Amino acid sequence: MRGGGLWQLGQSIARQLARPDHKKSPSAASAAAARRYFASGGGDLKKTVLYDFHVEHGGKMVPFAGWSMPIQYKDSIMDSTVNCRENGSLFDVSHMCGLSLKGKDAIAFLEKLVIADVASLAPGTGSLTVFTNEKGGAIDDSVITKVTEDHIYLVVNAGCRDKDLAHIEEHMKAFKAKGGDVAWHIHDERSLLALQGPLAAPVLQHLTKDDLSKFYFGEFRILEINGATCFLTRTGYTGEDGFEISVPSENALDLAKALLEKSEGKIRLTGLGARDSLRLEAGLCLYGNDMEQHITPVEAGLTWAIGKRRRAEGGFLGAEVILKQLADGPTIRRVGFTSSGPPPRSHSEIQDASGANIGEVTSGGFSPCLKKNISMGYVKSGLHKAGTNVKLVVRGKAYDGVVTKMPFVPTKYYKPS
Repeated sequence: MRGGGLWQLGQSIARQLARPDHKKSPSAASAAAARRYFASGGGDLKKTVLYDFHVEHGGKMVPFAGWSMPIQYKDSIMDSTVNCRENGSLFDVSHMCGLSLKGKDAIAFLEKLVIADVASLAPGTGSLTVFTNEKGGAIDDSVITKVTEDHIYLVVNAGCRDKDLAHIEEHMKAFKAKGGDVAWHIHDERSLLALQGPLAAPVLQHLTKDDLSKFYFGEFRILEINGATCFLTRTGYTGEDGFEISVPSENALDLAKALLEKSEGKIRLTGLGARDSLRLEAGLCLYGNDMEQHITPVEAGLTWAIGKRRRAEGGFLGAEVILKQLADGPTIRRVGFTSSGPPPRSHSEIQDASGANIGEVTSGGFSPCLKKNISMGYVKSGLHKAGTNVKLVVRGKAYDGVVTKMPFVPTKYYKPS
């Protein structure tokens, strides 16, 4: 879900790490990849309130979506990825954009723009959704939460912030001109931390009086954490149990320090490099790569995110295209692959057994946890079933691959038993 150009870096890092003959350490290799891909991204970069904290802890800062962000710390991206799954990770994702929609018509307004059945969500629960255009393509994906019947909280991708806000504002003006009651607030006064991994809940529990054992995946609360009023969502972008914590920016540094201290060194600061490896292992889309303006939610394998009522009624941008795909089936589908040879990268050609083109890879790399190549991409319908043998073309040579169910690493979301 949460990216906007990171895939290039992640794939380059994976290729560096996967080469058995590379002479650089994983850390040096990934830093070199970061420099190559972000050297042209200078200018006036924004900094999160944790910037100095990142630098003090060895963060390698790179330009990303207009921000200076840590790509990794002192450990390698491979080690960092594995540690998240074994212990935990703390990510600074304050470059992402949180906003609230309020008013008695906030839900009706949002449902014109997204595929989710927002009205049917219980207060304090949320879902992944997609903002669509008139052709049914994805403008962005977002996690939305119904806080109350007249308050929606959502987070959009850093790389899509400007176009998303312009899109929402344009439609909001038209909606309000017809008498609709909706207003918005962009939470630039808050920072966003993502705490992920098996130790996330027990460590966070030290800093709040609320019982997290009764707080499940996809749920949202406003509560006190480490003395600050936070928006807490049990969600993430790794496939692990975890939380995204929206905290007043003046309290963000103290909270980050407290979380690391309470974990006794087991939860580590983790950068964008490992975040990309983790989301790929979890089979999650990266906008700008696995989802784009010309890809529909049905083609992207997100049919489950289209609410039952929305399938019957439509009422969102591009509904005619999307509902037809639901009825007739899409012509292409997003699938996962494992493969031999070097890791495939974005735009690698996918061929059938006879060598005919059947699609294209959108994300790929070497899995630090599985120790093998994984990737995802789009193939023609009918060739999307798990177990289908394919060829993946890397640097002009075709290597054996097989369509593989995602997620590649089983998810560990915290749900009621």
